[in-house]
Amino acid sequence: QVQLVESGGGSVQTGGSLRLSCAASGATSSRNVMAWFRQADGKEREGVAAIYNGGVSTYYAASVKGRFTISQHNNGNTVYLQMNSLKPEDTAVYYCAAGPLGALASWFTPRYYNYWGQGTQVTVSS
Repeated sequence: QVQLVESGGGSVQTGGSLRLSCAASGATSSRNVMAWFRQADGKEREGVAAIYNGGVSTYYAASVKGRFTISQHNNGNTVYLQMNSLKPEDTAVYYCAAGPLGALASWFTPRYYNYWGQGTQVTVSS
């Protein structure tokens, strides 16, 4: 079993920054790939960023590339999402997800991940 607990959400104005944290515990073999997803009201859950093997490989959605940075620390037990230059369209509930190595086949697809956190709200006002 894997447990994921997110923190760090909140409300900011356009152009502001937030850092989300995901504390992971449990079987490391089940969390080779760690990712952040987000889901805005009335929209499907979408992949934001993913990381593999402590940062050997990172992946970003086009909409956040250059603004967001995913990183992994504490022997892989903590994953951060540093979000800069936030825009109103970044408003969503952000979820941390963990999956096996196979998740790299399509890192942005939710069904490849077996474990999810409870989510943390990010609101960006104009």
